[in-house]
Amino acid sequence: MPKMKTKSSAKKRFVLTGSGKIKRKHAFKSHILTKKSKKRKLKLTHAGLVHKADEANIRQQLTLK
Repeated sequence: MPKMKTKSSAKKRFVLTGSGKIKRKHAFKSHILTKKSKKRKLKLTHAGLVHKADEANIRQQLTLK
């Protein structure tokens, strides 16, 4: 059986933290920023963590146990 490949899209979007959580970036920060408030853009700047419900799916894409 061949080796499991990591999904390239997931590899680019998610980072594993030291404690084993999965870090992600917020969406909606790439364009059309003029109509968004300064407060909203600032909140989108900071990275967040993946929700527990989605974690198993992303771990599978990253081929983690």
